[in-house]
Amino acid sequence: MSDHDDHGSDEHGSDLVSTRVTSPMQEFGMGRVTTGLLILAVGLAVVFGVPLLLA
Repeated sequence: MSDHDDHGSDEHGSDLVSTRVTSPMQEFGMGRVTTGLLILAVGLAVVFGVPLLLA
């Protein structure tokens, strides 16, 4: 038997799935929303502001 056969009867390793958290399942607070909005504002300023200043 190879090392991959020691999962028991479950082929997909459901014990790993129960501990893994994916992004849509994670909660986020207003601090993360504020950080995202600040990053968006800086990105938009770079993308649109710099060309307008140089024109």
